[in-house]
Amino acid sequence: MKEVSCASCGNRVMVEKYSPTHTSVQWLDDAEASCPEFARRSALGEPSASIPTCPALKSSIEAAVRKGLVETDSLRSYPVPGQLV
Repeated sequence: MKEVSCASCGNRVMVEKYSPTHTSVQWLDDAEASCPEFARRSALGEPSASIPTCPALKSSIEAAVRKGLVETDSLRSYPVPGQLV
């Protein structure tokens, strides 16, 4: 996983790309405490678990991918459940 900082608020997360469409994000701090977008939506009554992403953080991750700071890990061989190796 690679660390990525949000260009908007500076929040840091760990990111791993498994394919062009599959991105795994691990928050290093509580989302509501570290992300203004999550805090705003949570204050409006939306459970943070229901918030799919922060648009600013998503843009920062996409920029890191374009710059080659986060690479798509599509070459790694992952086991397929039920498939013999």
